[in-house]
Amino acid sequence: MTVKVFLNEDEIPRQWYNLAADLPSPMLPPLGPDGNPVSPDMLAPVFPMNLIEQEVSQERWIDIPEEILEILYQWRPSPLHRATFLEKALGTPAKIYYKNEGVSPAGSHKPNTAVAQAWYNKQFGIKKLTTETGAGQWGSALSFACALLGLECKVFMVRISFDQKPFRKLMMQTWGGKCVASPSEETQAGRDILAKLPDTPGSLGIAISEAVEAAVTDQSGKTRYSLGSVLNHVLLHQTIIGLEAKKQLEKIGEKKVDVVIGCAGGGSNFAGLSFPFVADKINGAEIDIIPVEPVSCPTLTRAPFSYDHGDTAQMTPLLPMYSLGHNFIPPPIHAGGLRYHGMAPLVSQAAVEGLIRPIALPQLECYEAAVMFARTEGIIIAPETSHAVACAIQEAKKAKEEGKEKTILFNLSGHGLLDLYGYYKYFLGELTNYDLPDEELQKSLESMKGFPPAPQNRTGKW
Repeated sequence: MTVKVFLNEDEIPRQWYNLAADLPSPMLPPLGPDGNPVSPDMLAPVFPMNLIEQEVSQERWIDIPEEILEILYQWRPSPLHRATFLEKALGTPAKIYYKNEGVSPAGSHKPNTAVAQAWYNKQFGIKKLTTETGAGQWGSALSFACALLGLECKVFMVRISFDQKPFRKLMMQTWGGKCVASPSEETQAGRDILAKLPDTPGSLGIAISEAVEAAVTDQSGKTRYSLGSVLNHVLLHQTIIGLEAKKQLEKIGEKKVDVVIGCAGGGSNFAGLSFPFVADKINGAEIDIIPVEPVSCPTLTRAPFSYDHGDTAQMTPLLPMYSLGHNFIPPPIHAGGLRYHGMAPLVSQAAVEGLIRPIALPQLECYEAAVMFARTEGIIIAPETSHAVACAIQEAKKAKEEGKEKTILFNLSGHGLLDLYGYYKYFLGELTNYDLPDEELQKSLESMKGFPPAPQNRTGKW
């Protein structure tokens, strides 16, 4: 039995996969404040043009520059593991595989795009990047990438995570990044929020507003904003995960994957693993592809598909996506990286088309799954990743009930060694489940009234 599958450096994928080229129904365009489609030059104050070209590209394959690959070689290709001890504990006929993205220097999948974005910004002559971070995984990854490439990095970290996860701040500081709690007094967006809600736990939408403002108000023109999820070019860079996984499964003779799973906040790690398999599904493969989100922040499972801003201060374009409303402030659950009001437009369109099957799981079930995983496979996973593990366990139990041999693949998007406070609260019995009340959801959706409608274009094939 093969437990770990490795690829050599010369087997690493040399191109990223762009799902936008293969979607059966084309995506709706991002819109400006006037309701007209956003042109690439309108994004130029926020992103360098070489990344904007990737954002709007309809090319199926985009070459990975050799200089980026040379950095990725530090931890890529990442290993594919078979969860044999978990399988045994569950007594399932299913085979469970996971792609271990926790082996990167920052401990998650995030450096896959952080390195790429930092490199493209440097090529464009940019000196400083600003960004937001929820749990701190993305802020850590961008600080790491900027250290390697000689860029300054400033991170606005959602306040509740800033308080809960002090060692994430220290990681950023070690790599030279500057981390401030959001909302902050450093931007007009932050000051406006604090004036209204001085005790707010913060949100990714607020932190994005601050980071974008900090970038566009730099008079030198040498600062740009960097996003860790949601946008097309970010998801593009992450597809190296799924492309590697397909090679690894082929290497050990796995001809078919039945279930592909990833946790979903903004969409980057889910897309990174799943999009190469979504391409197979478009071309006729029978695969159940499942994004898993928290019931407390049920973007794909309860929110409407609509045009909305990606940030609270409405500084970003209107994006076609499932959204809980740009004013939504999620409860302070420990899976901070999943506390985002919207979902990546590419993931959203895949959901509209029926190519993926979103589910939402409660916090306590996810922690229970995380503890079981630690006590069988030995890895302490991030709270975000626990959602994927909980779903994989559900699917493995279902295979047992049905008496079917299934192949299940999930993305272990990051380790949880800096998230132990959440485990501590779980063992104390102080964590609770939180189902978002419908009245709170409806109140948040009010913020999207008057925005252009977003028609659900679908073929009806799936």
